This record gives sequence, C-alpha cells and structure tokens, in this order.
Amino acid sequence: MAATAISPTRSSYQLSSLQQLESDSIYIIREAAANFSNLGLLFSGGKDSIALLRLAQKAFWPARPPLSLVHVDTGYNFPEVLKAVDDAAASFHVPLIRVKMEDEIQAGNLTIRLGDLQARFAAQGQVLNRLIEEKKFDGLLGGARRDEDGARAKERIFSVRNEFGIWDPKNQRPEVWNLFNTRLQANEHQRVFPISDWTEKDVWSFIEKEKLILPSIYFAHRRSVVARGDVLYDLETGVVQLGIGEQARSLMVRVRTAGDIPTSGFVISEADSTQGIIEELSTTTKSERASRSSDAKQAKNLEDLKVNGHF
Repeated sequence: MAATAISPTRSSYQLSSLQQLESDSIYIIREAAANFSNLGLLFSGGKDSIALLRLAQKAFWPARPPLSLVHVDTGYNFPEVLKAVDDAAASFHVPLIRVKMEDEIQAGNLTIRLGDLQARFAAQGQVLNRLIEEKKFDGLLGGARRDEDGARAKERIFSVRNEFGIWDPKNQRPEVWNLFNTRLQANEHQRVFPISDWTEKDVWSFIEKEKLILPSIYFAHRRSVVARGDVLYDLETGVVQLGIGEQARSLMVRVRTAGDIPTSGFVISEADSTQGIIEELSTTTKSERASRSSDAKQAKNLEDLKVNGHF
C-alpha cells in the first residue's frame, strides 16, 4: 500500500498576534529607513519608545539602526525617565540628540511666563520643529498608538507634516495593502508610527518577551502623592506642591504613561512586575491617558497640540 503524503497544516505556519504585529512594525521601520535620508526616533524614555527602539534594533540586526534618538527635555521629566534615555542610547549604540527647553527659553526662542506649565507643555512642538529644521530630518519614528486617544486614531502610519511642522487631519494620504506614500514637498517631513495598531497590553507583552528594562516608575512602588480629582500626582520630586486644604498620601502606585511630572498622574496598583501589569490590564476599564491632565483639559487638546507640531 502506497504511503500517504502528509502535507503541512496551515497552523504550522501561522504567527501569533504579537508576532504578526512585530513583523508589520519591522516592515514599516525598514520602509522608513529606505525612503528617508535622515531618520530620527522620537525618544521619551517611556515604554512605547523603548519598545520601538528594540523593534528598530531587530529590523537591522546585526547592523546598528540607521537613526538618531531625538529627545526634548522639558525640564520637568522624571529622573528615572531621563536616565532611561541615556541608558538606551548607550546600550543600543545610537546617537542621542537632546534639546532642552530651558536653553530655548534662555536663548529667546520661546517666550513662556514663569510657572505657565500648560504653555510650556504646548511649546514642545515648537522646540521639536526647530530641531527638525536644524538637523534636516525628513522622517521621524514615533511610538504613538491609535488606542491611546481619538486624535491618534485619526492619524495615518506615514503622516505628513508641512513646512511649518503642521499636521492636517483632513488632508491625509490613503494607506491600503501596506503601500505607503513617502513623497515629500520641499521642507516637509513625515512622522512614522510603526506601532499604531498595537494596544497597551501588546506593548507590555512585547516588553515581557524581550526582557526590556523600563524606568522603575512603571512598576508599583510606595510614593507620596496628592489627589486632584481622579488623578494622583507626585510629591516626591518637589515639582508639584500641596495646595490649600490638600493632604499628602502614601500609596502603592505606578504610572501607565510617563510624561512631564506636573501632567502625569499615577494609578493605584500592586503590579510590581511586567507579568503583573499584563494581568492588571486584562481587567482595567480606564484608558491609558486618563491619568494625563494635559489630555483631560479638553476633548480636542491632544489633536490641537498635534496640529501644531507636537509629538
């Protein structure tokens, strides 16, 4: 009796959802590197940018990623996050371009009233646009994800910024069948978001798989905080001060998104490990950016900031 040929099953060739996301992101990063002559990676030192840098490393291994890290230091960054920026540049062997907003203010390039934190936050876009023009970047990778905010859900993966760094949400290019239009007019550039389709849980699952090191504030720890509305703000760095009638509280907390100290809130949590955070995210009902006061001010706040050149 003739032997029956055994054909491979389809399942033996299937990727997991995380593997598929990783493969798609690496393809996007390679497309950006192939089409732009000067590529940067917007690097905050947070979880998304660290995951994105690891994807860029995998995209070009064993060669170094053909890009520079771009960091805007607002003067109100968490110390743990600033250290993560320096550590990443050293461990991934990529150049770091850092611009400090305080230097821009001292040079007269920015005019911001002392203590106007909202204006300082909004001015990050101006600082970034000046840096893009100075360094002649034509492409910038960013770690924004569509599940974070409605404004980010509107944005294409390859997103054009005009000669003034402005994003027009009503004038975007179609993206079908993984075909991306990278053509640029004079002085335009594109922001590229390789992890647009990832969720917060996907990012943490990738961090767990790759054993990436993150700033300690992402993990549950005891900290002195003050409650303002539904958000808990840090008191230990001295940037946020107690107001009249407010009381300090010592709680087990962590950040879900690490921005500036005055605008980034903490959440009560016992998740002190990557796996613990993944389990916690499986049951949470609040959005990741619900703890960002800069987003909570108004519904269109983030979109308005992006239109004016914000990350």
